[in-house]
Amino acid sequence: MINPEHEPLLASLKSIVGKRYVLTAPAKIQPYCKGFRFGEGEALAVARPATLLQVWQLLQQCVAADVIVIMQAANTGLTGGSTPDGNQYDRPIVIINTMRIDQIQLIDNAKQIIGLAGSTLFGLETVLAPYGREPHSVIGSSCIGASIVGGICNNSGGALVQRGPAYTELSLYAQIAADGTLSLVNHLGIDLGETPEAMLTNLEQQNYRQTDIHYPDKRASDDEYHHRVRQVDEETPARFNNDGRRLHEASGCAGKLAVFAVRLDTYPIAKKQQVFYIGTNDSTVLAKMRRDILSEFDNLPVSGEYLSREYYDVCKKYGKDTFLVIDKLGSKYIPKLFSLKRTVDRIAGNFKFLPAKLSDHLMQYLSYLWPNHLPKKMDAFRERFAHHWILEMNDDGVEEARQYLSTFFASHEGDYFECTPAEGEKAILHRFVAGGAVGRYHTIKRKQFGPMMTVDVALKRNEQQWLEVLPQEIEDKLEAKLYLGHLFCHVMHQNYILKKGVDAKALKQQLLAFFDARGAEYPAEHNVGHEYHAKPALKTFYRKLDPTNGFNPGIGKTSKNKHWSE
Repeated sequence: MINPEHEPLLASLKSIVGKRYVLTAPAKIQPYCKGFRFGEGEALAVARPATLLQVWQLLQQCVAADVIVIMQAANTGLTGGSTPDGNQYDRPIVIINTMRIDQIQLIDNAKQIIGLAGSTLFGLETVLAPYGREPHSVIGSSCIGASIVGGICNNSGGALVQRGPAYTELSLYAQIAADGTLSLVNHLGIDLGETPEAMLTNLEQQNYRQTDIHYPDKRASDDEYHHRVRQVDEETPARFNNDGRRLHEASGCAGKLAVFAVRLDTYPIAKKQQVFYIGTNDSTVLAKMRRDILSEFDNLPVSGEYLSREYYDVCKKYGKDTFLVIDKLGSKYIPKLFSLKRTVDRIAGNFKFLPAKLSDHLMQYLSYLWPNHLPKKMDAFRERFAHHWILEMNDDGVEEARQYLSTFFASHEGDYFECTPAEGEKAILHRFVAGGAVGRYHTIKRKQFGPMMTVDVALKRNEQQWLEVLPQEIEDKLEAKLYLGHLFCHVMHQNYILKKGVDAKALKQQLLAFFDARGAEYPAEHNVGHEYHAKPALKTFYRKLDPTNGFNPGIGKTSKNKHWSE
């Protein structure tokens, strides 16, 4: 039941975007109130605007009514940062979902782009392809429809060694001041007019001239990262969400601003690319290779993705359906697949005799009907080696890596092979279905296992023991450990499946204390969401951006109350 005192606000929201695009029924708002993997809560309504001006008008009404606003795009985050978390808020929540606003504009002959609030990485790849250019991120989360703005707000990505995490100092956003007034800040570097209404309309209609576009001394990408990642003797991680170097307005704001648009650099597509598949049973072999390549190569790699044998098996069995959809139909079908999954699970939730996450059980069964989808060479390496590393090089780096590998493995344990284009695509795709595969694995085996914990950790750049050795008191509480990561930057995604009866909260504190002792940082690229505590630098940044705590309160386990009261 809607509280009568909220009816005027709901009526105003409906007058702005239309009755059809203001959702209040619990069943309809559930997909927007539940995280992709983590977190859920309640909201008064979900509004789905079609224009930037409508977003501004919605914000005006929400601020005037003193309700919380959570800005949301694709809702593909892994730590629940774009949904409510529980119900311990002191004001009602309105979620503004921007996915209908997916326009991408090209400037400077596609060397830069402007992504509006709901634009996606997949859409950006498609727009840039005719120009021979590609976006900051071309793998990983783009497969599930992640938004451009969401990546910036969470400093996401970084798998691509030459580019680093998503970052810009050029954006257009709304902010709530300490006195509660709402303002629009234009730091896009484009003259768009004087009033919020004029700026937003002119931007969306591309009503600006070439002479209105400026090129200020501000970054549209982390153009220093390629130097930072090479510093393999430094005591700090290469990248992590609490890094004050890359907290700037929209970048890293985690929803504490309402971001309308961001301006980003693009990159030329390489003329030559080659994937090398590496296997070893000695983790120190990969540690030496990492240091050699980062410190001695003239050409930085494109990426270097690590996968343990255990994770290889999980991906092969439980990520098979996602792999096949992308391989056979293309990544553009993945958002549709996830939408269908959510619908099936929502309907199934009305019937108690059906299992939780029915869609996963159905898709897993169907995947058994398809024959083996992985190259024979990869499966042969799985039998021989515990550690798998997918090294991708481009242009002059291809020959540099080829010569290095042939010499290196003449005197070190392990082996490698050069992938054909098809094998290379499948190797990379196998790695990037991992996130969904481990969730599926845990869902199917739920009756056998305890809870699952995922830790997103950045190790020091000079860390030699990148493959962790856990204290026995932690090891004894685990059913399984599944490791993967971006080995060059030492960002690891580690999944722990607990034995039944283990206190997950207590064990996680033990794990985090273990990482603290190693000088590691967490989270590394998925941001704090509602899963991690925001460290002091991040908390200070959030409070500066949003002094009234009106946007996405509670993020990083901070206060959910107005003016940050405890």
